[in-house]
Amino acid sequence: MHLLVDLDMSYRLGAFRSALLSIEAAHCAGQIVEREQLVVDDATLTRIPGEGGVGTRLWAHVEADVMRVRYSAEIEVTCPDIPLAGLHAAPMHALPAEALTYLRPSRFCQSDAFTGFVDKRFGHLDGGEKVMAICEWVSREIVYLAASSHAQTTVLDTFARREGVCRDFAHMVCALARAANIPARYAAVYGLGVEPPDFHAVAQVWLDDGWHLVDATGMCSADAMAVIAVGRDACDAPFMETVDEASFIAQTVSVLAGASGRGLRLSNP
Repeated sequence: MHLLVDLDMSYRLGAFRSALLSIEAAHCAGQIVEREQLVVDDATLTRIPGEGGVGTRLWAHVEADVMRVRYSAEIEVTCPDIPLAGLHAAPMHALPAEALTYLRPSRFCQSDAFTGFVDKRFGHLDGGEKVMAICEWVSREIVYLAASSHAQTTVLDTFARREGVCRDFAHMVCALARAANIPARYAAVYGLGVEPPDFHAVAQVWLDDGWHLVDATGMCSADAMAVIAVGRDACDAPFMETVDEASFIAQTVSVLAGASGRGLRLSNP
Protein backbone atom coordinates (compact mmCIF):
# COMPACT_ATOMS: atom_id res chain seq x y z
CA MET A 1 0.00 0.00 0.00
CA HIS A 2 1.18 3.53 -0.80
CA LEU A 3 0.79 6.06 2.01
CA LEU A 4 0.88 9.86 1.83
CA VAL A 5 1.87 11.42 5.14
CA ASP A 6 1.58 15.10 6.10
CA LEU A 7 2.49 16.55 9.49
CA ASP A 8 2.32 20.16 10.63
CA MET A 9 3.03 20.98 14.26
CA SER A 10 3.95 24.02 16.34
CA TYR A 11 5.17 24.16 19.94
CA ARG A 12 6.45 26.96 22.14
CA LEU A 13 9.77 25.84 23.58
CA GLY A 14 11.50 26.77 26.81
CA ALA A 15 14.80 28.59 27.24
CA PHE A 16 16.82 25.66 25.88
CA ARG A 17 15.00 26.02 22.52
CA SER A 18 15.71 22.47 21.49
CA ALA A 19 13.62 19.36 20.89
CA LEU A 20 14.46 15.75 20.08
CA LEU A 21 12.04 14.69 17.33
CA SER A 22 11.11 11.23 16.08
CA ILE A 23 8.77 11.96 13.18
CA GLU A 24 10.44 10.72 9.98
CA ALA A 25 9.32 7.38 8.57
CA ALA A 26 12.03 4.81 9.13
CA HIS A 27 14.09 3.43 6.26
CA CYS A 28 13.68 -0.19 7.28
CA ALA A 29 12.44 -3.59 6.19
CA GLY A 30 8.79 -3.63 5.24
CA GLN A 31 8.62 -0.13 3.80
CA ILE A 32 10.27 2.09 1.20
CA VAL A 33 10.36 5.85 1.75
CA GLU A 34 10.08 7.09 -1.83
CA ARG A 35 10.01 10.80 -1.06
CA GLU A 36 10.14 12.92 2.06
CA GLN A 37 10.48 16.58 2.92
CA LEU A 38 11.21 18.03 6.33
CA VAL A 39 11.22 21.73 7.21
CA VAL A 40 11.86 23.08 10.69
CA ASP A 41 11.75 26.87 10.62
CA ASP A 42 14.99 28.64 11.59
CA ALA A 43 16.55 25.48 12.99
CA THR A 44 19.77 23.52 12.95
CA LEU A 45 19.20 19.76 12.78
CA THR A 46 21.40 16.98 14.09
CA ARG A 47 20.46 13.38 13.24
CA ILE A 48 21.16 10.37 15.45
CA PRO A 49 20.07 6.73 15.04
CA GLY A 50 16.75 5.66 16.49
CA GLU A 51 16.36 3.08 19.26
CA GLY A 52 17.53 -0.35 18.13
CA GLY A 53 18.87 1.20 14.92
CA VAL A 54 15.34 1.71 13.58
CA GLY A 55 14.56 5.17 12.24
CA THR A 56 16.21 8.49 12.99
CA ARG A 57 15.94 10.99 15.80
CA LEU A 58 16.52 14.68 15.16
CA TRP A 59 17.79 17.32 17.52
CA ALA A 60 16.16 20.57 16.37
CA HIS A 61 17.86 23.67 17.76
CA VAL A 62 15.64 26.65 16.89
CA GLU A 63 16.39 30.36 16.99
CA ALA A 64 12.92 31.49 18.07
CA ASP A 65 10.88 30.30 21.03
CA VAL A 66 8.25 28.77 18.71
CA MET A 67 9.20 25.64 16.76
CA ARG A 68 7.20 24.92 13.61
CA VAL A 69 7.73 21.56 11.88
CA ARG A 70 6.36 20.38 8.52
CA TYR A 71 6.98 16.85 7.32
CA SER A 72 5.58 15.06 4.28
CA ALA A 73 6.40 11.66 2.83
CA GLU A 74 5.36 9.08 0.27
CA ILE A 75 5.88 5.57 1.61
CA GLU A 76 5.39 2.25 -0.10
CA VAL A 77 4.49 -0.29 2.56
CA THR A 78 5.81 -3.64 1.36
CA CYS A 79 5.02 -5.50 4.58
CA PRO A 80 2.09 -7.86 3.89
CA ASP A 81 -0.75 -8.32 6.34
CA ILE A 82 0.21 -11.90 7.22
CA PRO A 83 -2.20 -13.94 9.37
CA LEU A 84 -0.46 -14.79 12.64
CA ALA A 85 -2.03 -18.25 12.86
CA GLY A 86 0.61 -20.83 12.05
CA LEU A 87 3.60 -18.62 12.89
CA HIS A 88 5.95 -20.07 15.48
CA ALA A 89 7.57 -18.61 18.59
CA ALA A 90 11.26 -19.40 19.04
CA PRO A 91 12.59 -20.84 22.31
CA MET A 92 14.47 -18.29 24.39
CA HIS A 93 17.91 -19.80 23.66
CA ALA A 94 17.31 -19.43 19.90
CA LEU A 95 16.38 -15.74 19.93
CA PRO A 96 18.73 -13.20 18.30
CA ALA A 97 20.01 -10.27 20.32
CA GLU A 98 17.59 -7.84 18.65
CA ALA A 99 14.63 -9.86 19.96
CA LEU A 100 15.96 -11.00 23.35
CA THR A 101 15.87 -7.48 24.79
CA TYR A 102 12.12 -7.33 24.27
CA LEU A 103 11.39 -10.25 26.57
CA ARG A 104 12.20 -8.16 29.62
CA PRO A 105 9.92 -5.95 31.73
CA SER A 106 10.21 -2.21 31.14
CA ARG A 107 9.08 1.00 32.78
CA PHE A 108 5.54 0.96 31.36
CA CYS A 109 5.26 -2.76 30.58
CA GLN A 110 5.71 -4.70 33.84
CA SER A 111 5.35 -8.04 32.09
CA ASP A 112 6.63 -10.00 35.10
CA ALA A 113 3.38 -9.12 36.91
CA PHE A 114 1.31 -11.03 34.32
CA THR A 115 3.06 -14.40 34.10
CA GLY A 116 0.38 -16.24 36.09
CA PHE A 117 -2.50 -14.52 34.28
CA VAL A 118 -1.06 -15.29 30.85
CA ASP A 119 -0.35 -18.92 31.72
CA LYS A 120 -3.89 -19.42 33.01
CA ARG A 121 -5.64 -17.54 30.19
CA PHE A 122 -3.46 -18.36 27.16
CA GLY A 123 -1.25 -21.24 28.28
CA HIS A 124 -2.98 -23.76 26.00
CA LEU A 125 -1.94 -21.80 22.89
CA ASP A 126 1.38 -21.34 21.09
CA GLY A 127 3.07 -18.82 18.81
CA GLY A 128 0.86 -16.80 16.51
CA GLU A 129 -2.33 -18.28 17.92
CA LYS A 130 -1.33 -17.08 21.37
CA VAL A 131 -0.60 -13.55 20.11
CA MET A 132 -3.93 -13.48 18.29
CA ALA A 133 -5.73 -14.49 21.48
CA ILE A 134 -3.87 -11.83 23.46
CA CYS A 135 -4.84 -9.13 20.93
CA GLU A 136 -8.45 -10.30 20.93
CA TRP A 137 -8.51 -10.18 24.73
CA VAL A 138 -7.06 -6.65 24.82
CA SER A 139 -9.50 -5.48 22.12
CA ARG A 140 -12.44 -6.97 24.00
CA GLU A 141 -11.51 -6.06 27.57
CA ILE A 142 -9.95 -2.59 27.16
CA VAL A 143 -12.20 0.29 26.11
CA TYR A 144 -10.64 2.85 23.76
CA LEU A 145 -11.34 6.19 25.44
CA ALA A 146 -9.67 9.48 24.48
CA ALA A 147 -7.80 11.27 27.27
CA SER A 148 -8.26 8.29 29.60
CA SER A 149 -4.55 7.96 30.38
CA HIS A 150 -1.48 10.15 30.77
CA ALA A 151 2.28 10.00 30.31
CA GLN A 152 2.79 7.99 33.52
CA THR A 153 0.10 5.35 32.91
CA THR A 154 1.48 1.79 33.02
CA VAL A 155 -0.03 -1.56 32.04
CA LEU A 156 -0.88 -2.15 35.70
CA ASP A 157 -3.11 0.94 35.57
CA THR A 158 -4.63 -0.06 32.23
CA PHE A 159 -5.33 -3.62 33.39
CA ALA A 160 -7.11 -2.29 36.49
CA ARG A 161 -9.08 0.50 34.80
CA ARG A 162 -9.83 -1.38 31.54
CA GLU A 163 -9.58 1.79 29.43
CA GLY A 164 -6.92 3.62 27.47
CA VAL A 165 -5.68 4.98 24.15
CA CYS A 166 -3.50 3.38 21.48
CA ARG A 167 -0.38 3.76 23.64
CA ASP A 168 -2.03 1.72 26.39
CA PHE A 169 -3.30 -0.96 23.99
CA ALA A 170 0.24 -1.37 22.60
CA HIS A 171 1.72 -1.55 26.10
CA MET A 172 -0.83 -4.18 27.14
CA VAL A 173 -0.06 -6.41 24.14
CA CYS A 174 3.69 -6.04 24.76
CA ALA A 175 3.38 -6.93 28.43
CA LEU A 176 1.18 -9.98 27.88
CA ALA A 177 3.30 -11.28 24.98
CA ARG A 178 6.52 -10.88 26.97
CA ALA A 179 4.89 -12.69 29.89
CA ALA A 180 4.29 -15.53 27.42
CA ASN A 181 8.01 -15.51 26.44
CA ILE A 182 7.26 -13.95 23.05
CA PRO A 183 9.42 -10.86 22.32
CA ALA A 184 7.30 -7.76 21.81
CA ARG A 185 8.23 -4.14 21.27
CA TYR A 186 6.38 -0.84 21.08
CA ALA A 187 6.17 0.79 17.64
CA ALA A 188 5.28 4.38 16.80
CA VAL A 189 3.69 4.49 13.34
CA TYR A 190 1.79 6.53 10.82
CA GLY A 191 -1.40 4.56 10.30
CA LEU A 192 -4.14 4.78 7.69
CA GLY A 193 -7.61 5.19 9.19
CA VAL A 194 -6.56 6.27 12.69
CA GLU A 195 -9.32 8.17 14.48
CA PRO A 196 -8.73 10.82 15.57
CA PRO A 197 -5.84 11.38 13.11
CA ASP A 198 -2.61 11.45 15.10
CA PHE A 199 0.62 9.56 15.73
CA HIS A 200 -0.37 5.93 16.37
CA ALA A 201 1.09 3.22 18.61
CA VAL A 202 1.01 -0.54 17.99
CA ALA A 203 3.02 -3.60 19.01
CA GLN A 204 5.50 -5.73 17.10
CA VAL A 205 5.95 -9.39 18.02
CA TRP A 206 8.82 -11.69 17.07
CA LEU A 207 7.50 -14.82 15.32
CA ASP A 208 9.14 -17.02 12.67
CA ASP A 209 12.41 -15.05 12.79
CA GLY A 210 10.86 -11.65 12.11
CA TRP A 211 8.86 -8.75 13.52
CA HIS A 212 5.12 -8.59 12.87
CA LEU A 213 2.95 -5.52 13.49
CA VAL A 214 -0.25 -6.01 15.47
CA ASP A 215 -2.82 -3.35 16.38
CA ALA A 216 -5.18 -4.35 19.17
CA THR A 217 -7.25 -1.18 18.64
CA GLY A 218 -8.36 -2.64 15.30
CA MET A 219 -7.75 0.65 13.51
CA CYS A 220 -4.90 -0.46 11.21
CA SER A 221 -3.64 -3.55 9.45
CA ALA A 222 0.06 -4.29 9.06
CA ASP A 223 0.04 -3.30 5.37
CA ALA A 224 -1.38 0.16 6.18
CA MET A 225 1.23 1.34 8.69
CA ALA A 226 4.60 3.05 8.30
CA VAL A 227 6.99 2.58 11.20
CA ILE A 228 8.62 5.68 12.68
CA ALA A 229 10.39 4.29 15.75
CA VAL A 230 10.46 1.30 18.08
CA GLY A 231 11.45 0.58 21.66
CA ARG A 232 10.71 -1.23 24.90
CA ASP A 233 7.73 1.07 25.46
CA ALA A 234 6.59 4.65 24.83
CA CYS A 235 9.56 5.96 26.82
CA ASP A 236 11.85 4.87 23.95
CA ALA A 237 9.77 6.19 21.05
CA PRO A 238 8.11 9.56 21.79
CA PHE A 239 7.54 11.85 18.80
CA MET A 240 9.07 14.74 20.78
CA GLU A 241 11.24 15.17 23.87
CA THR A 242 12.47 18.44 25.37
CA VAL A 243 14.91 19.33 28.12
CA ASP A 244 12.52 21.91 29.53
CA GLU A 245 8.77 22.40 29.08
CA ALA A 246 7.08 22.73 25.69
CA SER A 247 3.63 24.24 25.17
CA PHE A 248 1.27 22.93 22.50
CA ILE A 249 0.16 25.43 19.83
CA ALA A 250 -1.15 23.29 16.96
CA GLN A 251 -0.68 19.84 15.43
CA THR A 252 -2.23 17.99 12.48
CA VAL A 253 -1.36 14.52 11.20
CA SER A 254 -2.76 13.24 7.91
CA VAL A 255 -2.28 9.75 6.45
CA LEU A 256 -3.93 8.95 3.11
CA ALA A 257 -3.73 6.16 0.56
CA GLY A 258 -2.19 7.30 -2.72
CA ALA A 259 -0.56 6.28 -5.98
CA SER A 260 3.11 5.30 -6.06
CA GLY A 261 5.73 7.68 -7.40
CA ARG A 262 9.39 8.14 -6.62
CA GLY A 263 10.96 11.49 -5.81
CA LEU A 264 13.82 13.20 -3.99
CA ARG A 265 14.31 13.76 -0.30
CA LEU A 266 14.43 17.38 0.79
CA SER A 267 15.18 18.65 4.28
CA ASN A 268 16.92 21.31 6.32
CA PRO A 269 20.63 21.43 5.54
